[in-house]
Amino acid sequence: MREVMGARVAGTALEALDELPWERLESALAHHSPKAMRAALRGLALKGAAATEEDCYPLYDCFALGTGRVTSVATAVLPFVVGLAADPDMGARVPLVQLLAGLSETAAEADPDLVDAGWHEQWRLQRPRVGALLADPLPEVRREALPLAANAGVLLERWHTETDPTVRLPVLLALGTAAADSAHAGQVDRVREAVAEALRTEGPAMRVAAVHAWAAFDPQAAVRELDLLVEALSDPAARPQFEAIWYVPDVDGVFTREDVVSWTAHLFEGVPRTALAFVVRLLDAARHNGDTLLCRAALDEGWRLLVVHPAAASALLPLAGALLAEPDDGVRYRAAHLLAVLGARATPYADELAALLDDPGEAEFLEGTVGDHARWALTRIGDERALPGLVERLYAPYRGQYSRAYVMGEPRLPEVEDVLTPLRAHAPALLPTVRELLRDDGVDGSLTCCFLAVLTAWGPAAAPALPEVVALLDDTRYSLHAVDALVAMGPAAESAEPAVRHCTVLDHPGNHHKVAWAAWRLGGDRDEALQLIGEAVLTAQGPLYGPVGFLGDFGPAAARYADRVRHVMEHGDTWLRLRAAVALWSITGEPKPARSVIEEYLLPLADGGDAYGSFLDALRALARIGSVSPVARAALRTVRGSERRLSTHRDHRAFTQDEEIRSAIDDVLALP
Repeated sequence: MREVMGARVAGTALEALDELPWERLESALAHHSPKAMRAALRGLALKGAAATEEDCYPLYDCFALGTGRVTSVATAVLPFVVGLAADPDMGARVPLVQLLAGLSETAAEADPDLVDAGWHEQWRLQRPRVGALLADPLPEVRREALPLAANAGVLLERWHTETDPTVRLPVLLALGTAAADSAHAGQVDRVREAVAEALRTEGPAMRVAAVHAWAAFDPQAAVRELDLLVEALSDPAARPQFEAIWYVPDVDGVFTREDVVSWTAHLFEGVPRTALAFVVRLLDAARHNGDTLLCRAALDEGWRLLVVHPAAASALLPLAGALLAEPDDGVRYRAAHLLAVLGARATPYADELAALLDDPGEAEFLEGTVGDHARWALTRIGDERALPGLVERLYAPYRGQYSRAYVMGEPRLPEVEDVLTPLRAHAPALLPTVRELLRDDGVDGSLTCCFLAVLTAWGPAAAPALPEVVALLDDTRYSLHAVDALVAMGPAAESAEPAVRHCTVLDHPGNHHKVAWAAWRLGGDRDEALQLIGEAVLTAQGPLYGPVGFLGDFGPAAARYADRVRHVMEHGDTWLRLRAAVALWSITGEPKPARSVIEEYLLPLADGGDAYGSFLDALRALARIGSVSPVARAALRTVRGSERRLSTHRDHRAFTQDEEIRSAIDDVLALP
């Protein structure tokens, strides 16, 4: 089959394609049969120069690289694909070369059992023609063929002969990757020499690429060349060079300088102090040069750094404060958001933020206005200037529709409940609008459940909203949320007990248990509720084990169910064990058995774990029990000393969760 394809795929080649034993070949996916592969190849060959990337889509579907398989049909048609990619009269050569690169990568990374037995030999036979693509007359073909280079030696040859800068730069990057993967010391030394020469002799964009290449096999290279990186990336005159030559295989379009700034920042992930210096120096240069695009890019990287490393706040806070006065909307937007996530630390800039409350400036592809982020920043500070119109502004994007537009990028606005929940102290000022919205739009309202969650968090302070909450008890979409809010209101909501007892819920045992518990909490019959809930716990099987958490609220009155609660504490899932532990303590008054279970969820974080949800639940449980062991106390001190945010989130929630966890740690460490 080696000679079936010539420089062009024409008559005889198509005949050879038809002669393949299609009925015996296996495809990666059943709904893309081998015959579909034949049709896709024939279609491409017949279109010739008129073929486009879109014409290659059926071929991509047939290879199904996402399955991680290389099947016999892929082996059989490989010579035809190589021939099409090498044919100068083929119009879709670039996507075909990309397909070859994808096939090569898939075969190299797949489980050997998922790769057809004949694939590697067939690839070896085609390697001369595949390698020839690296010297193709078209620069875009040469560029896309770089992942097909056999080793660093081949790339070094390309580096020394290549003259087109749009290919030279990705060759340089590929050299770094190849050196990182090479066990051949001589080749690595030759790559190091080539990179060092590029650092001395090339232009700004190529010098930055050289640092990237070097850092691929020597991560400290980026640290050593920090001055060079800052100088090249902050020089306004150099910006067009990046957009002219920074191409990467299998990526459509050219990288802008701002793209390269983001990529470069990742070189410092293991050295946060250097990363911070990189960001700060770029921001200083951008402000000095009036370089708006660089300022936005540097702020984005500052934000990403701050999400993980709290210590970056000291340097970034004053810069963000100063940037509130910038004329560019995108810069002010990012600066206001950065101050918002920093919360009380942004207090020195409260007046500047207040001046931006009506700022309509926006950032492309991001959500909300400068004023929205400034208002949120003031709520985080605790400044009452944020309160007038706050609820209306939060509700506005939802009015008349199910939800607001959702943005995947960062920074973005927090959820409504994230803004309002911490404002319990300001409930008197905010409740009138919340109540009005619940009256006017509570049924079928987009934020009804959200508002009920906020009222639950506000607790007794939300009691004036009692009528609006009771009105939702007959709607199964909201009734259980309304019950939570009423219980949280405490004695002020006792008049709602009959309505709660007869509220409308979906007919599920757990819902009825909750209603019984809530009715008792609001002054109803304790014994009736205890009997219903206790018997449910006794009879329910795992993994849920019934409403164990509710039993703890009955205290010693639930003593006859203590053994069952202990069983759940010992055999339940994580969240259930924690609830059962607190319930057992509440029932028996014995802290030690419950504490030993709860502390199991504290220790892993001291060893680098990241189960922050159960960790926070455990902290709250210990705070209720009121005691902590010396071992757990030492673990909490270790966790509190972490220089990283205590959160797995990588958005504004990282800041609030970190604050919440650290506050809970302090509460537990303050226990006797």
